[in-house]
Amino acid sequence: MAEENHERVVIRGLRGVAAATTRISFVDPLGALYYSGYNIDHLVDQATYEEVIFLLLNNRLPNQAESDALKSQLFSAMRLPKPVVERIKSASPTSHPMEVLRTEISHLGEFDPEPEDMSDEANKNRAIRIVAKVPTLISFLYRTRTGQEAVAPIRENSFAENFLYMFRGQPADQQERIAMERYMILHADHGLNASTFAARVTAGTGSDLYSAITSAVGTLKGSFHGGASERVMKMLYEINSIDEVEQYIQTMLDDKKKIMGFGHRVYNSEDPRSKHLRDIAEKLCHQKDTLEIYNKCKKIELTVRDKKGIFPNVDFYAALVMHALGVPREFFTSFFACSRVTGWTAHVLEQYSDAVLIRPTSKYTGEFGRKYVPIEKRT
Repeated sequence: MAEENHERVVIRGLRGVAAATTRISFVDPLGALYYSGYNIDHLVDQATYEEVIFLLLNNRLPNQAESDALKSQLFSAMRLPKPVVERIKSASPTSHPMEVLRTEISHLGEFDPEPEDMSDEANKNRAIRIVAKVPTLISFLYRTRTGQEAVAPIRENSFAENFLYMFRGQPADQQERIAMERYMILHADHGLNASTFAARVTAGTGSDLYSAITSAVGTLKGSFHGGASERVMKMLYEINSIDEVEQYIQTMLDDKKKIMGFGHRVYNSEDPRSKHLRDIAEKLCHQKDTLEIYNKCKKIELTVRDKKGIFPNVDFYAALVMHALGVPREFFTSFFACSRVTGWTAHVLEQYSDAVLIRPTSKYTGEFGRKYVPIEKRT
């Protein structure tokens, strides 16, 4: 057994290891992203977030009647159970929004109308209810913390537009609506990333959808995953002017510190989502006369590429989009979660159909044959 352990090859971080088959999305290292066969470049300009939800859950785009039915189903499912509302009101004001989201998604499981039904149809309906409620959770948390009344969604609005409206309490203009729609589409799924893998591991045990999504939220909270955009904004605050960019970046490199929002574990070139988010950010900043911060971002991008040869990832310009939409920094990761929950649920349903326990091994590096010494004889 010890000899077998010695021969095991460790792939640190499981980089390059294919742990599942999927039809949901493909991350092309050459710089492309596909949702169920559709290039994200085409979807982001033409599809709605509701269409993407349907696509990821059903492996095809909906017709008009199906799209309308899903939109109606999402709208009807956005309301939160009263105990969840009360729990959000009593949450610690110093807790991170992702901590509250993690807890309340788990709490939602107590109010599932069909908890024992694990059929495909029941799980798909459950997925839609979770997708619908996550933005409401975050919106209500923000409104509560800022002493403002909750805002009800409007039936005529798109799902993405309703999310921004419930959060801010004011209607979005045309550019903001486009930005929010595209932001959510670009964040809907991204292969077997850390949070998606966590969800699939939980689902692989046969556990329920709420447990799997709770696992994903806890994973996304990490600063090296979804939490990276918050640290991008922190960096932008620390650089006072565009003239300080080069020295700031050089100091980070000299100190061997990670520059948040740059580099990717899969892409060998630019993250395909980044170019779209850059365009969204520029348009929003032009409209809101905040070009100074956009120009600072561009300077950082060019400086890092020149000095390090790496490109920005999804978190870099996503942070600027969130800032331009008026979202506080501590809520950036939860907006990511409100978009990615669609991909999570799709992967969980796919894992259920695969029905395999995900159980990798490890290479033991400890000792063998140590002798037990009674406690009274230990020094």
